[in-house]
Amino acid sequence: MTQFDDRQKSFEKKFAMDAELKFKAESRRNKALAEWAGSKLGLTGGELEDYIKAVRKADLVEKGDDDVFRKVKGDLDAKGAGVPDAELRRVMGELLAKAVHDIEST
Repeated sequence: MTQFDDRQKSFEKKFAMDAELKFKAESRRNKALAEWAGSKLGLTGGELEDYIKAVRKADLVEKGDDDVFRKVKGDLDAKGAGVPDAELRRVMGELLAKAVHDIEST
């Protein structure tokens, strides 16, 4: 095997690890975001668990975070627990940073 082959395999492995980290971090962020929004919506127990699943499922609609943002924002607005867009984006960013930190710490 040549150095080039070794280097290519190394880049492929790093890409796969980065993609896995991104997926895990976004999944954790979505759970934490659903718990945060659920508390504002007054959800507990089974309702909260169902909401967490719905938020995670919303992330599969399209690439990026906008699908999750729209889901949570719409739910909050519909229940009269409106949160400014900037605050919701800030919370999403903070929760993602915490999820990445938590994953990297383990």
